[in-house]
Amino acid sequence: MTIPVVDYHCDVLSKMVKDKSISFADDPMLDVTYKRLQEGGVALQTFAIFLSEERGIPRFEHILDQIDVFTSRVVPVQEGVRWMKWREDAASLEHAVKAAEQHPPQSHALQPWGLLSVEGVDGFEGNLFYVKVCYDLGVRFLGITWNHANWAADGVMEKRKGGFTEKGKQLIELCNETGLLLDVSHLSEAGFWELAERSKRPFIASHSNAKMVCPHPRNLNDEQIRAIAAMDGRIGITFVPYFVKEGPGPVVPADVLPHIERMCEQGAGNMLMFGSDFDGIETWIQDLEHPGRYPAFIDLLLARYPEDLVKGWMSGNALSFLSRHLPAKPV
Repeated sequence: MTIPVVDYHCDVLSKMVKDKSISFADDPMLDVTYKRLQEGGVALQTFAIFLSEERGIPRFEHILDQIDVFTSRVVPVQEGVRWMKWREDAASLEHAVKAAEQHPPQSHALQPWGLLSVEGVDGFEGNLFYVKVCYDLGVRFLGITWNHANWAADGVMEKRKGGFTEKGKQLIELCNETGLLLDVSHLSEAGFWELAERSKRPFIASHSNAKMVCPHPRNLNDEQIRAIAAMDGRIGITFVPYFVKEGPGPVVPADVLPHIERMCEQGAGNMLMFGSDFDGIETWIQDLEHPGRYPAFIDLLLARYPEDLVKGWMSGNALSFLSRHLPAKPV
């Protein structure tokens, strides 16, 4: 059975900004390509703007470089990736996905959409005006940190394990005012709880798994999972092998299932989605190396779980969140 897919995290743009010869159409250097989005039935792919340490001190111009890559080399490909910016866009796609699920052959005909996020606010250089500029340019999600500390907050790997700075608290207010949505993957636990208290809007963890299944620092503990469920946020199960399973040996798609089950046990079954982290990883889950593998993964899920749940995990939960919480298109 073919079910349309929403994937909430990939790092294509950071690869493409380094190598101008890479084509998004079907380049073998990429995990995520236009061809593979179509093969996998991906209806919406979130493209993260990640500023690699290889480029030195993060600057605002580095963020703009990746927005340019998205607009000039991803959106124009073939029939084009449609750019999702407004709740009306999400509602339109939500309707199309439901129609495709009722008539499965149509799912392959869905034109994929793209959503822009920033992974770590370092490149804004502490300037909240730059944040507003990126909103105006079409960015809709902000991951507050990568693994370490920045001007706004501490990342999950920062040894002092702090929360938000004063400027970071102002960032929360700005995002709540403008409609920029926040992503806590990579954020310290102290920052997580501070954001849960301060934010007027629900937030997401775009690519994080269950810590009780695999105790990697980047994964969420049960209390965090329950908190996201209580606010009707979203959690993107990720395919980073060492977030999925400890120890030697290959990681296989079935190893993802205990994370799904743990989150369901914590009341987050209707808040789950997927955030693969394709193109941000150098090792892959066996037989789940790129978006073209999604149909086989969906078959694995359908063999174990009710169809309605699987449809929610693959796209319904993510799209319902977006259709409620993205900003409305200006009249």
